[in-house]
Amino acid sequence: MSDDTEPILAIDVMNHPIEAKRSLGGNPFEFEEFKIMLGTTFKAAAPAGGGKGAARERAASILAGHESVGELVRDMDALGYESIVITATKMWSYRYHHRLILDYSVDDVGELVAEAKGRIIGAASYDPWRIEESLRDVEKGVREYGFKYVWFHPLSFGMAPNDRRFYPLYAKCNELDIAVGMQVGHSAEVLPSDVGRPMLVDDVAIDFPNLRINLSHTGWPWIDEWCSMLWRHPNVYGDISAYFPKSLDERQVRFMDGSRGRAKVLFGTNGLGLKPCVEQFRALPIKDETKRRVLRENAREFLRLG
Repeated sequence: MSDDTEPILAIDVMNHPIEAKRSLGGNPFEFEEFKIMLGTTFKAAAPAGGGKGAARERAASILAGHESVGELVRDMDALGYESIVITATKMWSYRYHHRLILDYSVDDVGELVAEAKGRIIGAASYDPWRIEESLRDVEKGVREYGFKYVWFHPLSFGMAPNDRRFYPLYAKCNELDIAVGMQVGHSAEVLPSDVGRPMLVDDVAIDFPNLRINLSHTGWPWIDEWCSMLWRHPNVYGDISAYFPKSLDERQVRFMDGSRGRAKVLFGTNGLGLKPCVEQFRALPIKDETKRRVLRENAREFLRLG
């Protein structure tokens, strides 16, 4: 892209309430899953040195978010973001606490959507232990707050995305004509990862051919499965959130930059920082048309914006 070209406005399809209001975040590092993560998958982002407290501080700085919606919108304007999806994230502690360790409400996110005046797109989440309650929340998010999406975390429940307990969610999203997304690939936290194989969404994509599905977080280490799912299924997309763009697998970059994947890959940050993620993506040695599709146009189609 030449220097005199206006930057493509980005849509971040994967973020959490803390990005818009830091006070909603609580302290996730009190839970064992996040404590262990600091010394394993987050170690490169927050290198050792200075003891556990310093490592926690460095990792928290990556997921720091913003003090207020107003501060977020100012950063979005400065960095070239059109909008950001904020999800009412729910995450279960599979091994250590046996409870929800992230549990945002649709009301929390609905307030952020209203305050941002169109710059935040709301998304519900899902708890398969509380199916009826979750479906009511999804419907409330859509009908009262204008949500356009549901994002959920099957790995933390130890369930594959084709588990029968997720099928009521898919049916509800189909009924409401909204998109659904879930984490695939391994988990940064100590959680069962085999249930995150992208190919396990095959059944869902076949059973719900009109449901728009996002395979979130790149699918790593099953990159080839992730690419296969996006290529074969008209209704399946995939986002690159939770990884800094400069560290993406080269197979994924080639797929994204080619005719098979260009119209199916979505941009997202997952709280890793609006600035480094968008700047690193814009610096990738890929076609301008790919940048336009991935940063903005694919998300507009996937979420049916405008």
